[in-house]
Amino acid sequence: MRTGYALILFTALAARPAPASEPAAVDTPAPAFTLRDANGGMHSLDEFRGKFVVLEWVNFDCPFVRKHYGSGAMQDLQRTMTARGIVWLSICSSAPGKQGYFEGDELKERIATEHSSPTAYLLDPEGTVGKLYNAKTTPHMFVIDPKGTLIYAGGIDNMATTDKGDIARATNYVTAALQEATAGKPVEVKTTRSYGCSVKYK
Repeated sequence: MRTGYALILFTALAARPAPASEPAAVDTPAPAFTLRDANGGMHSLDEFRGKFVVLEWVNFDCPFVRKHYGSGAMQDLQRTMTARGIVWLSICSSAPGKQGYFEGDELKERIATEHSSPTAYLLDPEGTVGKLYNAKTTPHMFVIDPKGTLIYAGGIDNMATTDKGDIARATNYVTAALQEATAGKPVEVKTTRSYGCSVKYK
């Protein structure tokens, strides 16, 4: 009887899904994830271990995102950072049918139209990764160091407006965090409040 019970218990435990990653928190390991990119390929955070990684939550039709893309500032930052060997992952957690969601050729055309230049544009239509990182707005930014530790989470800058003219006089927190971290210095501002449109979760 005990043997049968033990077998049933073992089978039940083996069938349970693996524990979910802990929610993202600064100064702790960044939660692992794997997502499909705009071209159908798969990318996992683990493949970029040993490099600095920026996560950018994006919705091209959000006015706050338009501020940064319409001015060209976001694309300039993407190109500058990727040229330095930093990985930039744009993540869309918009659900199908909601603002910001695109797929297939429409998505590829929109990325080209926006001149978006990340390492990869990743799709999170179920919102699993967005919720794991507690991404609340577009944009919402995260920086991960080569050891896989989350070192910054929050807004892209300190000017919570849709005015493109504010970008030049804003303090860009992502740039500051990367400048400090790549120079071997501690990140002075590790968390800020993000601003923008709400992520259009399922």
